[in-house]
Amino acid sequence: MSKRRIILAGGKGFLGHVIARHLEPRGWEPVLLTRKPSSNRSFKELAWDGKSLGDWAKTLEGAEAIINLTGRSVNCRYNAENRREIMDSRVDSTRVMGEAIAQCQGPPRVWLNCSTATIYKHTFGPPHDESSIDFDSAIGAKDAFSVSVALAWEKTFNEAHTPQTRKVALRTTIVFGTVEDGVFRILRRLSKFGLGGRMGSGRQFVSWIHEDDFARAVEWVLEHDVLSGPVNMASPNPLTNAEMMRIVRGVCGIPLGLPATEWMLEAGAVVMRTETELLLKSRNVVPGRLLASGFKFQYPSFEEAIRELEKRV
Repeated sequence: MSKRRIILAGGKGFLGHVIARHLEPRGWEPVLLTRKPSSNRSFKELAWDGKSLGDWAKTLEGAEAIINLTGRSVNCRYNAENRREIMDSRVDSTRVMGEAIAQCQGPPRVWLNCSTATIYKHTFGPPHDESSIDFDSAIGAKDAFSVSVALAWEKTFNEAHTPQTRKVALRTTIVFGTVEDGVFRILRRLSKFGLGGRMGSGRQFVSWIHEDDFARAVEWVLEHDVLSGPVNMASPNPLTNAEMMRIVRGVCGIPLGLPATEWMLEAGAVVMRTETELLLKSRNVVPGRLLASGFKFQYPSFEEAIRELEKRV
C-alpha cells in the first residue's frame, strides 16, 4: 500500500519534526521544504526560500496534504528589522504556497497553515474558542503587533484561491516537548536554579498543548473533512502562570521558586533579546472545534503532560 505524500514547509523545526515523526509510521510520506536541505536526514528534503515559486512546487502535484509551518521565531526583540522578518516570513510563505497549489492539475486534498493563538486578545476572563475574537480591542494594546501579524497571516491564507483544497488555520498555543531550548526545558532549568516562581502577577493564563497531542490533533484534522477554517491547537485546560510554575517546580522536586516582577522581566528580556509579551500576555484559549468533532486528548491536564515529559529528559 503506497504512502500518502505530505509536504511540510518549514518542516526542519521542532513542530515539523514532531509531525513527521508521528505521521511516517502511520502511512504518510513526509517531504520537508527547507532553506538548507541535507541528504542525511530521515525524510526527503527539498530547497525553497519561502517566498518564490521553484522546483519545490512540483512535489505538490498529487500530494495528499500540505502543512505550512514557516515563520521566523518571535523569540526576539521587536525592532523594525525583526518585525518585518516576522511578518514577511509568514505572509510570503503562505502567499506562495497558495500560488503553487493553484497551479496544480491534481492539487492536495487539504492544506493546513500554521497560525497562532496570539490572535485572541489578552484576557483574565472567560476562555476564547474559535468564535470569540474581538479584534478591535487589540488596537493600541501592547500586543497589537502580534495580533496584526496573526490577522495578516490568516487573511493571506483565506484569500488564497484553492477551491479543490480544504484549508485549516492551526491557531497554535505553546507546544510543550522535550526539544533542547524548548519551553519545557527552559522552565525546568529556571526551577532547578530556584527561579521558578510566578512571572509578573502570575494571573495571566497560559494555553498549551503536549507535543504528542499536537501531532495527534494534526492527524485528526487531516482525516476529518468536516474541519475547515480556524482550529485552536490547545489543551482543554489552560492554567495561570503561577499554577504552571507551581506544577513545574513540583515535578522537578523544587519546593520554592523566586518570583519575577514585571520590571525584572523587562530587564531580563532586554538582556536575552526577547519580549515580555511572550510571558505576560494572558492567553486563555480552548479547543472548541477539536472537542466538538470528537477529538480526545491524551494529556488534558498540565501536570500529566509535564510528568510525561520529565520521564524523557
